[in-house]
Amino acid sequence: MTGFGLGEVEASGLVVRVEIRSVNHRFLQTRFRLPSEFADLEPKVDQLVKKKLSRGAVTLTVIVTRAASPSSVIVDEEVAARYKRLLSKASKNLKLENDLALSNLIALPGVISTQPDAKAHQRESKVLLGAVGQAIEKLVVMREAEGSSMQADIMRQVKVITRIRTLVEKRLPKVVKAHFDNMRKRAEDLLGGDSGLEGRDLARELALLAERSDVSEETSRLDSHLDQLHAILGKGGEVGRKLDFLVQELYREANTIGSKAGDAEVAHAVVELKTHIERIREQVQNIE
Repeated sequence: MTGFGLGEVEASGLVVRVEIRSVNHRFLQTRFRLPSEFADLEPKVDQLVKKKLSRGAVTLTVIVTRAASPSSVIVDEEVAARYKRLLSKASKNLKLENDLALSNLIALPGVISTQPDAKAHQRESKVLLGAVGQAIEKLVVMREAEGSSMQADIMRQVKVITRIRTLVEKRLPKVVKAHFDNMRKRAEDLLGGDSGLEGRDLARELALLAERSDVSEETSRLDSHLDQLHAILGKGGEVGRKLDFLVQELYREANTIGSKAGDAEVAHAVVELKTHIERIREQVQNIE
C-alpha cells in the first residue's frame, strides 16, 4: 500500500523532521536513513514500524537540526602544560622571544576536546522516536483511506463474480442436455438410425454425463470462499495474506468449473470470472 507520513517535533533547541513513505510490496521491506549520531536507535525505529505495518516497501528519513551540539567541552590542562614546557624550552634553545599565550595553546591539538553528553543524547532520542511515531501514525491514516477504496473495489468484483457464478449454474442443465442429445445423435448415425439403445441405457448414460459435468461442489466452495472474503474484510486488521490464500482457492474452483463443463459459453464465463478474480488478486497483493 502506498502512503506518506510526516512527523515534526521541536524541543530544547532541537528540531526533528521524519518523513516516511511506503509503496506496494508483497512483504515488509524497510530502509532507514538516520543521522550517524542516532544510528543506535535503528532497532527501536524498526520495532515502531513493524508494530504498525506488515506490508510495503517503507523508506524512513530523519533530519535533525539543533542550536548547539549536545557535547561537553573539555580543556586538558595536563596536555596544555606539556605544550608550555616544550615550547618554553624551545624558545630558550633557539633564543627566540617566548610570546606564548593562552590563545596559542588552545589552538593546539588535544588541548580542547568534546565529550558526548549522554543525558542530552537520551533526551534527544526520545524526541526523535516521538517524531517517528507521529510520522508512522499519519502514514497509517493515509493507508487506511486507500484500504477503504480497495475494499470497495473488491466488493464490486465480488458482486460480478457472484453474478457470473449464477449464470454458469443456470447454464449447466442445458449443457448436460446438449451433450446428451449430441451423444444420442452420434450413436444413431453410427448404427444407421436404429441404435437399439434401450431407455434405461440412455438414462444411465445421461446420469454419468450429468455426474461428470456436475460442478455443484465447486460452485458451493466458490460461495463459501466469497462468504469468507466478506467476513475477513468486515473484521478488519491484517487481512492481506488470508485474502491472498482465498484468491488462490477462487482460481482453483474457476479452473475446475471450466474443465468439467466442456461448454463454450461456460468457458467464456469462466474466462470473465478469472478476470475479476485477477483484479481482486492485484488489490490483495497490496493490502495490509
